[in-house]
Amino acid sequence: MLLREIKNIFHHELDAIYPVTEIDSFFYMLIAHYLGLERFVLAVQSDLIISKEKEQPLFEGLAALKLERPVQYIIGTTYFMEMNFTVNEGVLIPRPETEELVRWVIDDFSSSRSAIKILDIGTGSGCIAISLAKNLPNAKVYALDISKEALKLAKLNAKDHSVEINFLEADILKMEVLETKFDVIVSNPPYVRESEKKEMGNNVLNHEPGSALFVSDEDPLQFYRAITIFATHHLKKGGKLYFEINQYLKNDTRQLLYDHNFSEIVVRKDMFGNDRMLRGGF
Repeated sequence: MLLREIKNIFHHELDAIYPVTEIDSFFYMLIAHYLGLERFVLAVQSDLIISKEKEQPLFEGLAALKLERPVQYIIGTTYFMEMNFTVNEGVLIPRPETEELVRWVIDDFSSSRSAIKILDIGTGSGCIAISLAKNLPNAKVYALDISKEALKLAKLNAKDHSVEINFLEADILKMEVLETKFDVIVSNPPYVRESEKKEMGNNVLNHEPGSALFVSDEDPLQFYRAITIFATHHLKKGGKLYFEINQYLKNDTRQLLYDHNFSEIVVRKDMFGNDRMLRGGF
């Protein structure tokens, strides 16, 4: 079948579900992954024929997209901080907003010549920890998660990017005191309230791990409280705590840090104008 005919089939099957530009993006991601073809291929080879064998994974991907499975899970990879990360349904798909949190940490510590210790809590795919290790060569990075599956994947990503991360399997809600103290603790914990599910698409609700996303309306700051208390025992004097936050709970989250003797608390907006990041000094 002609490649352009396959593209037309994608639009015919998916136009009722996704925007046109998103369907184009899905199609080009799939042909890049499965066929090794650049997105401009149709402009220079409009009559390119794809064999039955090679077109099969494209149609399997189409079937998955009709079920609103995220394309990142279909191809098993995603980009974060200009690096390729392996992902699956056991971890969240890294968001561009989280890149901004990582860049904030990098900007704050890139000029530091002394060795620093960083802890990433709820590491998932390892994207935060690995990105910090790649960009801050003086850092010794630790990454913690409760999920064995997530840690297995994060270790694979760390190996792929040739960085050494000290992985810890633990539940931050039941965390015991460690001997190590850190210059930086960073976390993107679960923060979407159950009542906010109605604002989310089926691609998230039906496929991404709910335990890494959702918290109860009764105690939406459960993880922030646990991490903040943990940080009071494990940050060095002058250390910094960084959070990705729920924009609707910025005042409550900021007050939580004030209540635990953090100072110079700053809230930053993300690229979409939402209050999405917070930093506190200890």
